[in-house]
Amino acid sequence: MFDATLAALATQPVNIGAAARHSGVSPKMVRHYESLGLLPAVARTDSGYRQYSAADIHSLQFIKRARDLGFSMAEIAELMGLWHNRRRASASVQRIAQKHSDELVQRIAALQAMQRTLSQLIQGCRGDDRPDCPILDDLAGHSPGPGS
Repeated sequence: MFDATLAALATQPVNIGAAARHSGVSPKMVRHYESLGLLPAVARTDSGYRQYSAADIHSLQFIKRARDLGFSMAEIAELMGLWHNRRRASASVQRIAQKHSDELVQRIAALQAMQRTLSQLIQGCRGDDRPDCPILDDLAGHSPGPGS
């Protein structure tokens, strides 16, 4: 969020550590996002240290929130472009969000199917001192039985 803390930073840029703290993103990820072009090239001191503005930190917060929602880097890049484009159509943003939501529904269904399969395998395992194990048999692609 663009809050009073960021407003106070508007007059004085901060180093990467402070930018990371204010945005909730690690310094390593700040550099990574910069290398991907999600952040414009930031100002540097005469010594070469990066200097981040309030707008840079706001962008980092945007990226973090988008990552928290599971958007891919490509989707985030597209969303960032739309965010900065005041002439955007909200339908473009909605299209990206809907596609991502649809993909999440599919992934959730796949995870639920995996969980059901694992539950069945766990129920079929005696969990005792014997070496036969239907879980390992399934992972190895074998049907449970003698010699497997």
